[in-house]
Amino acid sequence: MNFRQTIILLLVSFSLTAFSQKKIELKDVVGSRTFAQKSVSGLRSMNDGLNYTAQEEGNKIVKYSYKTGTQVEVLFDLPKIENPGFSGFSDYSFSSDETKILFTTNRKQIYRHSFSAEYFIWNRTTKEMTPLSTNGGQQLATFSPDGERVAFARNNNLFIKSLKFGTESQVTRDGKTNEIINGTPDWVYEEEFSFNKAFEWSPDSKFLAFIKFNETEVPMFNIPMYQGQKPELTENRLYPGSYSYKYPKAGEKNSIVSVHIYDLKAKSSVTSEIGTDTEQYIPRIRWTADASDLAIMKLNRLQNKLDIVLANPFTGDTRAFFTEKNKRYISEDFYDDFIFLPDNKYIVLNSERNGYSHLYLYDRQGFEVKQLTSGNFDVTEFYGFDPLKKVFYYQAAKESPMRREVYYVSLDGKKSGKLSTQAGTNNTDFSTGFKYYINYFSNLETPSLITLHDQTGKLIRTLQDNSALKNTLKEYDFNKKEFFNFKTSEGVELNGWMLKPANFDPAKKYPVLMTQYSGPNSQQVADKWGGIGWHDYLAQEGFLIACVDPRGTAARGEEFRKMTYMQLGKYESDDQVEAAKYLGTLPYVDKSKIAIWGWSYGGFMAALCMEKGADVFNTGISVAPVTNWRFYDSVYTERYMRTPQENPEGYDDNSPITNAGKIKGNFLLIHGSADDNVHFQNTMEFTEKMVQEGVLFDMAAYTNRNHGIYGGNTTMHLYTKMTNYLKEKLQGK
Repeated sequence: MNFRQTIILLLVSFSLTAFSQKKIELKDVVGSRTFAQKSVSGLRSMNDGLNYTAQEEGNKIVKYSYKTGTQVEVLFDLPKIENPGFSGFSDYSFSSDETKILFTTNRKQIYRHSFSAEYFIWNRTTKEMTPLSTNGGQQLATFSPDGERVAFARNNNLFIKSLKFGTESQVTRDGKTNEIINGTPDWVYEEEFSFNKAFEWSPDSKFLAFIKFNETEVPMFNIPMYQGQKPELTENRLYPGSYSYKYPKAGEKNSIVSVHIYDLKAKSSVTSEIGTDTEQYIPRIRWTADASDLAIMKLNRLQNKLDIVLANPFTGDTRAFFTEKNKRYISEDFYDDFIFLPDNKYIVLNSERNGYSHLYLYDRQGFEVKQLTSGNFDVTEFYGFDPLKKVFYYQAAKESPMRREVYYVSLDGKKSGKLSTQAGTNNTDFSTGFKYYINYFSNLETPSLITLHDQTGKLIRTLQDNSALKNTLKEYDFNKKEFFNFKTSEGVELNGWMLKPANFDPAKKYPVLMTQYSGPNSQQVADKWGGIGWHDYLAQEGFLIACVDPRGTAARGEEFRKMTYMQLGKYESDDQVEAAKYLGTLPYVDKSKIAIWGWSYGGFMAALCMEKGADVFNTGISVAPVTNWRFYDSVYTERYMRTPQENPEGYDDNSPITNAGKIKGNFLLIHGSADDNVHFQNTMEFTEKMVQEGVLFDMAAYTNRNHGIYGGNTTMHLYTKMTNYLKEKLQGK
């Protein structure tokens, strides 16, 4: 074959390849699993630290060897159980001796973290399956450490099931909807302190500690509910119904909380002494390793001072133990990274006291022993302590704020190093005893890669490489994201990613859609797999997509992260406007056709940018936005803004409602009418202000939909509407 024939063959081959590649359809990225990546679900390390279990096919629990990666045995096979009472399970847990398995079935979501379910217990010794309770759905079923009992919540009360005798006893009796909640958090605690279970077994199984929420004086919020469809609420066919729940807005009354310790032997409770401050929060309770004390975290309403007291489980008496302070607010990471180590000698905590999130070691008397990690980077997760090797494991953004690595450091500080090997985002799950770990890795170009390693880092086997997804991706024509950074006029360097249009021609000028979230300690610009989604579809349709993390976002130290304190929206919107101006300088960008969109906090930001950047942004789409922080909940808002009474200018100066008259461009406002998180009130008050200011806008309301705006054909309708709006306003289609 001569040179000319070779060239022709290559050109033909290239043309056929290009021709054979598929176009991404909107249905491929909305409500479809075309580009879904696989994971490994239900992984549990067993007590011996040598084996782990995995949930397979939704109805099996299979035991594998860490060392060899081979299957050891099938511990549970639902299809082989006669009349089990359920057809599949969403979760499972073992008793401490691993002779019993607790299954979660028929799960029904309540709010973001909470759900009710039906639980079943399988006795591996007797081969018997029994329901946890036949008296109604349950919540948060949890084995006692000795495996002899299960505690659970139902109808705002706590119960304990004795597995030995099959009896069900009631711990509390005063639970009442919208008044008293025992053992499960109220709405704002669940949403903003990110936890669901407000009770804890003592390590010796003798006590059950729990938080009681008295929300009697919390203002009620009412959400109109219409007939709708999918689901259809037939009772609301002529007269709308109402969903009512307690929601404390900024500056309003919160639940009054108390801590109680139930003695199983005495069958009675004591109330812990936590002081007279009825406005304080209790974001966590946690037992010491020897069960001698219950540690109670007491957070002031401003969330800048946290006291930990130790309660005597027999009397409820408390003594001061530890105090953490911050001139702005204490990071939520502190609550879960305050850990009593199993040896009962030390405590590990995560503090920002030197300007970055780092790990510190304390003794049981509450005195600092040493700082475990240091440097100009943030520790983003603490994995635990290996008592045999005397080594701490943690995740950090040491190499770049856009990446995550896994590290270790010894107790004496003489040994330290990096465990992860690939550049991108690494997250690790260690076995009991820390002899093995499973690493979850991805980067901008690599879907989730799940691998099993020994403690030296040696690869044992690959659990999931998403090869099927990679093969699917080869069939489609799309571009890859590219990182970029730039300096604002204030000299602040910001990170971003860009997705160029299909068949990109640098000589052409393209319309731009900026996507962002921008909320405190959030991160959208990260070296991890973001999937193939709506933005990829839009890039294929001729849009250039860009995303920039403004000031206030994660992994760049406390000063960068918290500079938005007392004035949410100001610096973030300034930075997004600067990002749009920077993009407008690029030779392939049509600076007259730049749009911005976002959801929730991102919706707030899109609306504010349409006002502050009225001469920069041609179009904006704001989904479920906060339009004045006075309308949002107390815990989140006051953490960053204090109360409206203390900081009225901070609430109003950067409110989209205040600045509504400045909007010049095309603006689409979208909200679900039954949003329990960011209330529809935000949109209705905003639209009224725009009407009175003479601002024309477009709007879509979705009946009975919550903050996620989904159900039936809703998601497809939403993304079709946004797509058509962008094409019409930016491409003239």
